[in-house]
This record gives sequence, structure tokens and C-alpha cells, in this order.
Amino acid sequence: MNLLEIENLQVKVKDQTILKDINLTLRGEEVYVLFGPNGSGKTTLINAIIGIPSQKVSGKIKFMGEDITKKTVDERAKLGISVGFQNPPEIAGIKLADVLKLCLNKSPKDEFSNEEKQQIKAFNLTGFLNRDFNVDFSGGERKRAEILQMMFLKSKLLILDEPDSGVDIESLKLVGHEIQRYIEETKSSALIVTHQGGILEFLDAKHACVLLESKIHCFPEPKKILKTLKTKGYKECIECQERVTEGW
Repeated sequence: MNLLEIENLQVKVKDQTILKDINLTLRGEEVYVLFGPNGSGKTTLINAIIGIPSQKVSGKIKFMGEDITKKTVDERAKLGISVGFQNPPEIAGIKLADVLKLCLNKSPKDEFSNEEKQQIKAFNLTGFLNRDFNVDFSGGERKRAEILQMMFLKSKLLILDEPDSGVDIESLKLVGHEIQRYIEETKSSALIVTHQGGILEFLDAKHACVLLESKIHCFPEPKKILKTLKTKGYKECIECQERVTEGW
């Protein structure tokens, strides 16, 4: 089943065309990795998928067979699309526990279930519940909290922007394994933007998508693609892989 279908997408920001004629299909129950040089439009593409209103979008975006091109951020979130940004904000005066309960559709007075407590413990966040949201959290602690929120929201598509940026190896390992477990158990999917590729050591990613010059090229074996990108660069990597994987 196709989870997300993007057809002939064009995105303008302040009258400047950032993306044009973008086509991308994500199948369910799989992990996709998105590579691309700085300025190629990766964040613009994410914003288009989640419905950031400051962008002017044409073309079509379908999620689980439904046209969501004109739906708001909230409407898309309710359908099951969630995003983890590279630098999650910190909010003084609001506890992590309250944010997690909001994700679970609980009131602040409600208790976490035993299963929810176990999941919080699995993310090593039990001791953070009564701390202000992301305030003085390390990069790894913020990322663990963010991923847990997405799971408590029961997201069907997890979009992660640089989840391995500024994150210690233990947190990265935990996050990677928990994302993989969640995808397998819930039959959801993930689209992960990365430059460093560290997250690939802890995920069973099947697809590498490279965004270059407003075109997306998709190939198998993300680890191999990342290695080729680092040694040969984007254009040469794409030309080489398209010859090898023609018809994939």
C-alpha cells in the first residue's frame, strides 16, 4: 500500500520557486532516508508534506489515498503525519509529563498507564517527567523525548529531520531501535533526513532518496548510497546508481 504519494509538486516561498515537479511515493511499513546537499530543498519538502502555511504549494499530496494538499497542519497531524525537527524548542513552565499526556489525549490529572510508563522508561525519560519541557535537556534527551511524543500520538508517518545531529551514540542507538520496533509493530513508515547517516546503523532502512536540482532519485541500500555520496559527490553518485539500478 502506498502511504504517501506526491505528484508534480511545486513549492514557492516568498515568490521564489524552491521545488518544482517533485514526485515521490512512500510505501507503508518501510523506512526511507532522504539525502541532499544544503539548500536542495529537503526542509521545504518536509514543510510541504506537513502543511506549513507560509509556503505556496501546487501539485498533489495524497496520504493513505486521501488528497491532503489543501488540508491544514492540524488536519494532517490528526490523520497520522508527525514531524521531528532538528532543533526541538524548549518551553519553560510546561512539564514534559504534560506534553506527553497531551499527545495521549489525557488531562494533566490523568495517570500514565503501566504500558505508557514502561515506554517512558524504555526511553530513559522517567526522571525527566517533572522537568520543564526540553529546558536544559541535552541533544540526545531532546531527541528521545521528541520521538516518544510521536509514538504516543500513534503516528502513521514519522518524518525526522536530522535525528542524528548533536545526539550521543547511546541515545542514537536507543532512538533507532525504538523507531524500528514502532514501525514493525504499528505498520507505520518513516522518512528520515540525514547528512551524517549515523542513524542508519540502528535502522533497517530499505530506500535512499536523493534530492538534487529539484528532482528525487530513489535507490536501494541507503548505507551504500551514503558511502558513494561521500566519496563521489551527488551528481556522480546518481549517475552511477541509475545505471546500476535501472528499472528498480
